[in-house]
Amino acid sequence: MKAVITVIGKDMVGILAKVSALCARHNVNVVEVTQTVMQDLFAMIMLADISAMAVDFSVLVDEMESLGKELGLSVHVMHEDIFNSMHRI
Repeated sequence: MKAVITVIGKDMVGILAKVSALCARHNVNVVEVTQTVMQDLFAMIMLADISAMAVDFSVLVDEMESLGKELGLSVHVMHEDIFNSMHRI
């Protein structure tokens, strides 16, 4: 099982490190990452393997959202199945 994690907001040092650290804390494996900085806007999409996750999915969602608030960023976690369903024609 996989999850899609998106992060958008003002660029600052350590965004990727903090999101990755939270993933590691819950045994979530980061599989792919794409990120860009446009002027001072940071945007990242991360694909993470959650099959060995040590907590319930809702805990990961809540903690990522809290991290986003703490950093002044928009951080969302979506199960891959939901993401795929939303983008299927």
